[in-house]
Amino acid sequence: MPTVKIKRLDSELPLPSYAYPGDAAFDVYAAETKTLLPQKRHSFRTGLSLEIPEGYVGLVWDKSGLAIRQGLKTLGGVIDCGYRGELLVGMINLSSEPYTIERGNKIAQMVIQKKETVTLEEVQELSPSERAEKRFGSSGK
Repeated sequence: MPTVKIKRLDSELPLPSYAYPGDAAFDVYAAETKTLLPQKRHSFRTGLSLEIPEGYVGLVWDKSGLAIRQGLKTLGGVIDCGYRGELLVGMINLSSEPYTIERGNKIAQMVIQKKETVTLEEVQELSPSERAEKRFGSSGK
């Protein structure tokens, strides 16, 4: 089992944690209080830095309750293993109402997973597929 090392930048905030045994993601907390106005975004500090093991990546995802009930979405959620700065969580308020995130509130969740490095190869043509160039909604309702 890989270990993610955590450096607290703010000793008053809880460490990230899994809510339930078997959860795929651990919760991340806000280090600041901020009212997010409708259609506005903000990069929230978390008060921690991570050392993600080589060969792994951290993926930041929405807290489903905030996304469904308040319309808050996370933005730009790929944390590479070499990054050692403060973890920031970009969020946007897609609702029509302001929403205040309080310091210490859960704002996102993070999954740590193995990553694959692929070879990128430029070609003149791609192999055919059944889907081909069909776009959004191509599989029906």
